[in-house]
Amino acid sequence: EPTRCSSSSLLHPKNKPTITMKFLPLSAIAVVALPSLTPANAFFAPPTSSAFITTQPSSSHQSTHDAFRVSSSLLKASTTPLHDESLSPGITAIDTSLPSLSPLFSSLRSLPFFRLYSCDMLASCEYIPQELFECYTESCEIYPIDDDEVPMDIKSNDFNEHEFELDGWARWDMPSDDYYDTLQFPEDYTGYDGSEVWGFIHNRIGFHEEEALVRDEYDADSWKADFNKAVSGLHAMVSAQVVRGMIEKLQDTGELDPESYQWTDPVEEYERRLGANGETPEAVENMYFTMMLLLSGVRAARDRLLQDCDSGSIGDAEACETLRSILTHPLMDDPNIDAASRRLKDHALRDTNNLWEARMRTRDLMRIMNCVQCNKCRFHGKISTLGLSTALQLTLGRQGMGGDVAKIHRVELAALVTTMGKFASGIELCYEMQAL
Repeated sequence: EPTRCSSSSLLHPKNKPTITMKFLPLSAIAVVALPSLTPANAFFAPPTSSAFITTQPSSSHQSTHDAFRVSSSLLKASTTPLHDESLSPGITAIDTSLPSLSPLFSSLRSLPFFRLYSCDMLASCEYIPQELFECYTESCEIYPIDDDEVPMDIKSNDFNEHEFELDGWARWDMPSDDYYDTLQFPEDYTGYDGSEVWGFIHNRIGFHEEEALVRDEYDADSWKADFNKAVSGLHAMVSAQVVRGMIEKLQDTGELDPESYQWTDPVEEYERRLGANGETPEAVENMYFTMMLLLSGVRAARDRLLQDCDSGSIGDAEACETLRSILTHPLMDDPNIDAASRRLKDHALRDTNNLWEARMRTRDLMRIMNCVQCNKCRFHGKISTLGLSTALQLTLGRQGMGGDVAKIHRVELAALVTTMGKFASGIELCYEMQAL
């Protein structure tokens, strides 16, 4: 899967950690020695100093967020201090709730409504000149399921709902008879190097033009920094899934062939991608930020999802009970999870004339996934990007006041909930790695 910024090849720590591991259950991994990694001044990396950087933030936002402030609070999933202190209560709420919420996502994955997607796996890359890349492992490949395995109501809804919106938030692939199953082809460590794609995302799709964004890419007093932070959170989630996939493969096989897999040490990769001294020290905080946007999006779509349950679109009574358990979980009504959406909306309402840029770049974020030359990575990348796009659409709409949930399509609802589950798994991976 896409895993790192284009500059990451220049950022490996000089001293690799010495690690001895037993590949039993994740909790049984034993680290004998893990020396400090050399900090990497990666592209998009925020300041790592504990000092405060003084600025004059907007008065309307000052009560909840001081731009560029480095907090003394620490995350359960990371040793990196928070940069946005206003996220702290929401992060605590997520940490408290995930043990009871995550098993529900695992159950939800089995429902056709949330696991079947008609996805164009042959679309050409329109952004980066590429040579044909053949993935070195069989795990890169996915295949469409048999036509009779796709419920007719899902297929008909996807065909009937598909429409072209000139200035919409995202454009999902044109529906076809080819449906792919996330249960049959779950997230995996394929060995694919997506650094070129992630480099394009961060360098070209992200926002950098304003002076405040140059000083602080993620926490400047601007909706453009919020966009960057959400995309960085998406990247962090993918990195967590890569590390989890490495661990699972090592548990199954005992080793990773270096000729097929560029990265073979999950602890080293975790530290490089998500660690406090890694390429993006703020990565885990950004993952929480995006998780909060997804939670707020699912809550905004709750009545619509319950309506689809009542109509039988989601599945049978047992399936709907699983979804209801998620939608009525106390976390969904915790006001602290609104910190990310409130910050984004407050910023957007001060700049409504330029929100077309957010929609345009979200569409670009979806289309750049066609440049991913690992089909499994492309598939999951598109779902995750659509999930984030749907959360942004419900939070902002066209003028910053929120979107119309009645216009959200089946595939967008499915991707929104599925992506929230992906983020829950990514955050839990960080818990487990911090406990080593």
